[in-house]
Order: sequence, then C-alpha cells, then structure tokens
Amino acid sequence: MTQNTTDQFFKNPVLGHPSGLFVLFFTEMWERFSFYGMRSLLILFLTASAMDGGWEWSRENASSLFGSYVGLVYLSTMLGGYFADKIIGFRWAVVVGACLMTLGHASMAVETEFSIYLGLVLLVFGNGFFKPNMTSIISEMYKDRPEKKDGAYTLFYMGVNAGAFFGILLCGYLGEKVGWSYGFGLAGIFMFFGMLQFWLSQNIFGEIGLKPSAESKAKVQAADTDTRNPFTPIQLGLIAIMATLGLLWILNAPVSKISGGKIDVFGFLGENGNSIAIVTALVLFIILLAYRFTQYSKITKEKLMAVTFFAFLTIFFWAIFEQSPNSLTIFAADYTNRVLVGNWSVIFLVINSLITILPLAIITWVLTLLFKQTFKQYTLASVILSTSFVIIWAIALWMLAKDYYTAGYLSLSDGTLEFLKIDKVTEPLTEVAATWFSTLNSLFIISLAPLFSKWWESKYNPSVNFKYGIGMALLALGMACVAFGAKDIEPGAKTASVSMIWLILVYLFHTMSELCISPVGLSNVSKLVPARMIAFMFGVWYLAVAIGMKGAGMFGENIDKIANEHGLSYFFWMLTLISIVVGIFAIVMSPVIKKLMHGVK
Repeated sequence: MTQNTTDQFFKNPVLGHPSGLFVLFFTEMWERFSFYGMRSLLILFLTASAMDGGWEWSRENASSLFGSYVGLVYLSTMLGGYFADKIIGFRWAVVVGACLMTLGHASMAVETEFSIYLGLVLLVFGNGFFKPNMTSIISEMYKDRPEKKDGAYTLFYMGVNAGAFFGILLCGYLGEKVGWSYGFGLAGIFMFFGMLQFWLSQNIFGEIGLKPSAESKAKVQAADTDTRNPFTPIQLGLIAIMATLGLLWILNAPVSKISGGKIDVFGFLGENGNSIAIVTALVLFIILLAYRFTQYSKITKEKLMAVTFFAFLTIFFWAIFEQSPNSLTIFAADYTNRVLVGNWSVIFLVINSLITILPLAIITWVLTLLFKQTFKQYTLASVILSTSFVIIWAIALWMLAKDYYTAGYLSLSDGTLEFLKIDKVTEPLTEVAATWFSTLNSLFIISLAPLFSKWWESKYNPSVNFKYGIGMALLALGMACVAFGAKDIEPGAKTASVSMIWLILVYLFHTMSELCISPVGLSNVSKLVPARMIAFMFGVWYLAVAIGMKGAGMFGENIDKIANEHGLSYFFWMLTLISIVVGIFAIVMSPVIKKLMHGVK
C-alpha cells in the first residue's frame, strides 16, 4: 500500500465497500451487543427490589451512577485515542479494550457489590481503548474516497445497531426474566468472540492501525503541512486542572448522593460545590480553546471551529436521546401497560418472532457475503464468527419458544422443559419486557439505515446543519409523543397503564433523528480534521458525547422531582422544547458554518 492510495481495499468489495469494513462491522456488532445489553439492565438492576435480586436504589441515585458511568465510557476515549496515536496503534488498542471489557462483563456477572463496581471500571477503560480506534481505522481506509464515507459510516452504524438490538433483546430478556447475572454474563461472552474475530482478521487492513514507527510518524508529518501548535507548560497545567475538576465532578456526583453526603469532594464549596467545580472547568476549557484556535492556520482553525459547533449540538442530542435506558425505561417498566391478552398476545408474539428472526437472517446473509471474500484467507476467524452466530441463533430460538410456552400457545413436556431450563407455568401470561422497547431503536436503524445512506449519496443530500435541524425536530416529535401519552398521569403517581403505542412512536422518531445526526457527525469529524489529529479529535468528539451522556443522567435524576410536582408529562414536554430550540439554532447558523467548512460536504 502506498501512502496516497487505498485502492487495494476496494478490489473485492462487499456491497460496494471493502471487506475490511465488514470485519469492523462484526467486531463492533459484538462489542455493542455487550455494551447495550449490559446498559439496558443497569437502571433496572439498581432500582429492583432485593427480593428480585436488585439493590433497591432510588431512581435519582441510579440515574446519577448511570450518567457518570456512560459519561466516563466516552470520556475515556481521550486516553485510548492518545495511546493508539502515539504508542500502541489502533489495532492493539482495540484488542486491549476488548480484553478489558470481557473481564468487566465477567466481573459484573458475579454480582457482588465489589464485582459490580470493578466491572464498571473495567468497562470504562475498555471502551476508551476500543471505541475511537474502530472509527479511526475506517477513516484511514476511506481517506481517498471521501464521497463514500457517509455511506460507509451509515453501514457501520447499522452494525452497531445490529449488536445493540440483539444485546438488548437477549441480555435484557435473560436479565429480567431469568437472572441478572445471565444477562451480564452473556454480554461478556460475545465481547470475547468479537475480540478473537478482529485479531485473527487484522491483516485485511494492510498497514492501517499498526504500532506507530519512526517511519510511519515521519510519513504522516510529511503529508501534513499544517502549522504545528504544541501545548505550552501553562496550557498543560490548565488541562491538568480542567481534567482533574471534570473527573472529580463526574465521580463525586453519584458518590455524594449514594453516600448521603458523607463523601463529598467539593463539600467545602458549599451546597453548590459540584456546580462550581464543573463551571470553572468549562470556563477554563472555553478560554483555552479560543486561544488555541488563534494559533492554527486560517483554514484548519475554521474547520476545527465547525467541528466544535457540531460537537456542541451533539451534547444536547445525546442528553435527550439517551433517556432511552433511563427515564424511558422507567416509563416502560412502571407507567406502561405491558401485559397483553387475547389477539394482542398473538400479534405481539408473531411480531416479536419476525423482528428477531428477520434481522438475524439479514445479518447472517451479510456474513455469507463476507465469507465469500475472506473465508480462505481468514479461515479461523470465519469459524469463530460462525460459531458466535450459531450460539446467537440458539438463544434467540430458545427465547421465542419460552415466550410461546408461557403465553399458552406451545405445549412442552416436563422433560423438554427441564432440558430447555424453562420454568413450568400454570397460568398463561404474555408480558412484554421493559427492555424490549429499547430494541425498537436498533430495529428501526437496521431497517432505515440503507435508505438514509442512499439519501446522503443522492442529489437531495441536505447540508450538515439541516441534517442536525431535521434530527432535532424528529427528536422533539418523539418526546412530544410520550409527553402526550403521559398527559393523564397525575402528579406523584408511581404507576400507570399507558398504551405501548406512545413508546413505539418515540423510538421510531428518535431513530430517524439519530440517523440524521450521529453517523453524519462522525463522518464530518473525519473529513474536517487533519490526519495527524484524527484519533485525538475523535476523542474530543466523544468528550462532547460524554457531557451529553452525563446530561442525560442529570435529566433522569430529576424525573421524580418534576413528576411529583408537575406530572410526568411536564418532564417530557421540557425535553421537547429544548430539542426544538437546538434544531432552530442549527438551521439559523447554516450560512456561517458553511463558510467555516471550506467546501467540505
């Protein structure tokens, strides 16, 4: 492979893209299976009663820990991006991250207080090494084909959501209906499969992602004629202060609540100590960022300003979108009628069977297309990947059989029940799992991603700002649906029986919103940022996502306070209004951002 061409990757394409994209597709799919599978259970596990094997936490404490955990997951990508760029390369970073996450899920499956916290720590660092470097490999693979990047990232995002779909569906099902440790443990098994598949197929990426050598660093430096802007000792000192304040804030927020104020790092600053700390860090960050922008060449500076603008919008998107595993899961568990009888029971079972089997069949078909190009050269990796699919098919069919039996539509002998480890029931019951609704997001993405990919590649492709505006409008529409559905829930009510249709509509509109914003944002980072800064700037992008994730937790912390005073509907109307304002702002700023992007589309 020469420095300026990536033609070798496109010689034997799969669906018009390099085979290597689909190796990343399946690796990321199993990683997302594990991440979303565990994530879907965390709030439910923390708030479940001791009789149900949970910790009996308040929603406020559970949301606070959840927000900090997910925020740290994305914040740790800064560390992973740095190590990959400077020391170990993209590939080793992916493997190290996958190993840590496998151990993290295994630790959570033990289900002791120490093992749960240890598991969360391992998952945070594992994600940090894994996540930014997968997208960095794609960026390098498509560096000479920028017109195909949006389509590539959308297909990659389809793999992300295929993993999320099956992770939430199966880990969530096992966790809710069999035992928490089964859900946590299954997540770790498939993370292990993903790691092996990637490691054994890595030669498909040529020289991309190898450990940086003096020669490779020199090539990157020679290709990048941009003005260098090293950090001064004072700037490094400010970064250390900001990082320390930020980390202490994100850790102290849940710890101070869970401990009842006994542990509070910023207690000496008074009741608002946490707020003072993070505002100080943000002000220092803005000052440093503004100064450093003045040190770059004009074009680079303006492109980085555009990336910063989109990162700012992304914070609000994720803070609202990530109510899915938080307030929307609480809404599904406590305020939604999930018991189905008569024809509705049959309809659900049939639909659930279709949405389980058809996506799995489609992904299996993609797997066969990949095998046609790679099986001979990467036989062991192909066998391992095939084994993982055999297991996932077996678990999916077991789940469906259990549901049909529990609902009274399938008769099984005592011997068969014992063999399948299914508890015998005397009264038929069809109850939709609370985590099931979260699978709709991934299902809709699997269905709609190809359509959006074609839209982005057509002559009707809107500008980036309008994509953000459309995305935020769809986000608002989704929140308006659940707000309307919750209008009859009285303030202070702890349970209700709202129709499931409102949650289904939420996930439909939020999925379309996500397709307008998330993969498009990733694609634009890779287009606007110089090659030497790719992994680090992906880390910066995930820093914005981390802030949004913590923001989602902070919104979730207040659901009970707002619902008790104004009603649950009021909470969701607030999120609707915020989405509308951000969407309008994105569209109004379109002419300014277009100039800053210097022709990048």
